[in-house]
Amino acid sequence: MKKSLIDLAFLSEKRKDVLLLLEEGPKSGDDIKTALNVKSTSIMPQIKKLKDGHLIVQDKRNVYQLSGMGDILIEKMGPLLDTVRVFEENYDYWVNHDLTVIPEYLLNKISELGNYFMLEADLNRLFEIPEDLKSNLLRSRYVKIFLSYFNPIYLEIYSELIRKGVELHLILTEPIFIRMEKDYYENLKFLIESKNTEIYICNKKVNLENIVTERFCSLVLFDKKGTFDHQRLIDYDESAIKWCEELFLYYKEASLVLKKL
Repeated sequence: MKKSLIDLAFLSEKRKDVLLLLEEGPKSGDDIKTALNVKSTSIMPQIKKLKDGHLIVQDKRNVYQLSGMGDILIEKMGPLLDTVRVFEENYDYWVNHDLTVIPEYLLNKISELGNYFMLEADLNRLFEIPEDLKSNLLRSRYVKIFLSYFNPIYLEIYSELIRKGVELHLILTEPIFIRMEKDYYENLKFLIESKNTEIYICNKKVNLENIVTERFCSLVLFDKKGTFDHQRLIDYDESAIKWCEELFLYYKEASLVLKKL
């Protein structure tokens, strides 16, 4: 029975690896075995299946390369595999957290998060800013933060960033702004009157923390019950930083800039 192209390309890790390797350019059989660290007996049957399915071709020198159809398929396969990889790395996290706070056009590009890692909660320091996060913030030239929950510890970070001359862009949800205006007026006034600081008020009902600098980005999603479980995604990839910049801009455009008091 003839295999479907999807089965041929995806149902074998070895075949998938061969296709991805040949995306780099033509390879001999020995090149393939060396790059994939496999033996002839395990890889050659898979190469034959790819040849029979017309996804790769072999010349007289026994050099393999993608066929025209294989080239098109692998071009489309790459982004899908990258997306699958993002979700597979922390499957339970993505299943159990609220993705509706991410606009559709960014969900469609979530593969750009790339090589992120999850910063797990330290039960002894639940109400402190993680040291890795704090250190990266204080070494940044600019900091953009969207915040929908109140943590007074962040007020210390804001003040320290301002004293260091860091360019700070801060989006607060309306309930957070009201809380600060009522209970932390002097801190709020200091923020608003700082020349390197811009503050925006967002009236969307959304649970999210998004931090982005030129060095890194950090994303906190709440679970589907609206609970903050202290799990944090950290990423240093350029593509991820750009993705989080776009997420920040999305909420900035839905916010109003706060004037001087």
